[in-house]
Amino acid sequence: MEEFPYEKDADGIVTITMDMTGQSANTMNANYLPAMDNVLTRLRDEDGLTGVVFASAKKTFFAGGDLHLILSIEKADAETFHYIEENKRPYREIEKLPVPVVAAINGAALGGGYELCLSCNHRVVVNEPHAVVGTPEVTLGLLPGAGGVVRLTALLGLEKALPYLTEGKPVKPQAALKAGMVDEVVASQHDLIPAAKAWIKANPEAHTQPWDQKGFRYPGGDAVSPRVRQVAQMGSAMLVGKTRGLLPAPEKILDVAVNSMRMGFDSALRNESRGLVALIATPEAKAAITTFFFGMQAIKGGKVRPEGDRWKLKNAAILGAGMMGGGIAWAHASKRLPTWLKDMEMEKAEKGKSYSAGLADKMIKRNRMDEAEKEALLGQITPVTDDGAFEGTDLIIEAVFEDVALKEKVIPETFRMLGPDGIYGSNTSTLPISLLAQSCPEPSRFIGLHFFSPVDKMKVVEIIMGQKTSEDTLRKAYDYVQQIGYMPIVVNDARGFFTSRVFGTYLDEGQLLLVDGMKPVAIERASWIAGMPIGPLAVHDETSMVLSKKVHDTHVALDARLGVENGFPAEGNGSLHVAHKMVEMGRGGRYYGGGFYEYSADGTKKLWDGLSQFQQGNRDIAIDEAVDRLLYRQACETLRCFDEGVLRTEVEANLGGIFAIGFPAHTGGALQFIRGIGVDAFEARANALAETYGERFRVRSEAYEMLRDAAKEAA
Repeated sequence: MEEFPYEKDADGIVTITMDMTGQSANTMNANYLPAMDNVLTRLRDEDGLTGVVFASAKKTFFAGGDLHLILSIEKADAETFHYIEENKRPYREIEKLPVPVVAAINGAALGGGYELCLSCNHRVVVNEPHAVVGTPEVTLGLLPGAGGVVRLTALLGLEKALPYLTEGKPVKPQAALKAGMVDEVVASQHDLIPAAKAWIKANPEAHTQPWDQKGFRYPGGDAVSPRVRQVAQMGSAMLVGKTRGLLPAPEKILDVAVNSMRMGFDSALRNESRGLVALIATPEAKAAITTFFFGMQAIKGGKVRPEGDRWKLKNAAILGAGMMGGGIAWAHASKRLPTWLKDMEMEKAEKGKSYSAGLADKMIKRNRMDEAEKEALLGQITPVTDDGAFEGTDLIIEAVFEDVALKEKVIPETFRMLGPDGIYGSNTSTLPISLLAQSCPEPSRFIGLHFFSPVDKMKVVEIIMGQKTSEDTLRKAYDYVQQIGYMPIVVNDARGFFTSRVFGTYLDEGQLLLVDGMKPVAIERASWIAGMPIGPLAVHDETSMVLSKKVHDTHVALDARLGVENGFPAEGNGSLHVAHKMVEMGRGGRYYGGGFYEYSADGTKKLWDGLSQFQQGNRDIAIDEAVDRLLYRQACETLRCFDEGVLRTEVEANLGGIFAIGFPAHTGGALQFIRGIGVDAFEARANALAETYGERFRVRSEAYEMLRDAAKEAA
């Protein structure tokens, strides 16, 4: 089968319909270059050629580079540079054809696909939501290396091009037309080829790109214009503010874009290739491709989902209309899932519904929702006080207070309201699911569904398998989480599960740095340098020391009941003293008026000057050392979870750590962080930290061997 079918009509217009064999999308795989060269040779030899249309037989237009191949590249060398140059060469040859060339964009044209469109003289796109264009390479730690940086800068000018290049967001048809990224929008797929041919017939001489025309001027000014120089200077500062200098791709894109305006076009294309080569082998690119592309594909594509038919809920019930219950109700209503919101008093149930009303009002103010949509959304939530109201429902989520006795009372009382094929979930954050399941009449249908606060922003759910939870229940829970648009992360039951265990180590290490003598402001600064979204002292104020103490006390009581010791691993020596002492002093966190920080009425805050009383040591801890302690502590605990079988896959470990805990995204997640450093190097550094600071940094050698073995299998 021909990769790029070639058809010439009576008017001399050739349509190239890209249809690469054996795959669902057109990509720059091993067959791409020979196929493209064959097409270009035929076009150059074609008698009576009047124009060319590039179209696609796939659902998407063209998907760009082969990320498997890119991921396999280990070093920036001449061979890699040659590979990049060869793959982009046909695009320049397309621009040199003596006839107009049009891209007929039927679906997503992202990355190399949109770069192909940029090499055409005219771009026509169908007016359908999936027909997006853009340069998302930055989200993979790369830059658009097939001419995307150089051409988009020349097409739009530096100021307008930079947001699309450095943010990588896909652009829908009408927005792309307004921005100048495409030239024409048609109503249907059937209109694409006719519109492309009509433009060729109307513009037979429009075959020279603007940047190849004599006297070409960059839109918005050239490299020496005051406005462009200002944009370049401000752009650099803004990027550092956004990335903290942890992501090399945005800064490299800015550098290539600015310098492309200072040299000849072909030289600019070669410089762009050098920029891409420099990025390909970076740990940040490896991390982004592994986690945010292949990892997300695995989650969305169901590679870690149990086999079986897709399950779709018709309705659900939530027990407890507090902050979590109200947030879950919003998540349901946003996806038009009818939900009963139950509390002991109707006033509380109504208040839980009002949480969604408040969120809807905020969206209306931002022009993201109208009053009719708000009413339709709120119509999905029914406040109730009687269990009988939701008899036969597909899903019950228990979201009452984190108290074992209370949950053990509620679960059997309400389970009888579940439909015959329904499942029962507990929104506990740390309590063992297997223990709670003992109070459930059918433990095989009981599962943990741990949402994160605030639910409307934290789009991830930790699904916890109890010892008796069935695979059928897991499949249904997985489908439910995806049905409401959240990311499912599956873990096995253990005290604190995965997310609470690892998050606890971050809070703990922040306090231990304080105990060891580090200045509070330096601790928070170290977390910022590490890439954490918020410092350990600040985030502990937000979650509250009162809650930390309650969780600790709950697990102490649970340990006594189960006859075990230290069932909830998180704390190191000294940190419990800080949190508990703060509570005794009335400094339980932000909600309680103050904690590690003091809060002013105008919304500002500053570190409390009484924290020095908790400093027991006099260590001279460097910022780099503190960064390592904060990151290694979380990574070590994640590796323990993986070693113990709490985590089932590396993909879920990495994505769960980033989206639920806030582990720095540029690392690709905690286990990818270990791989990025090198398993041997990480193990050596962790053991050195253990020698200096304690056994919390020591992980058994067999856990590291698991990572090494997995890497060998992947290779």
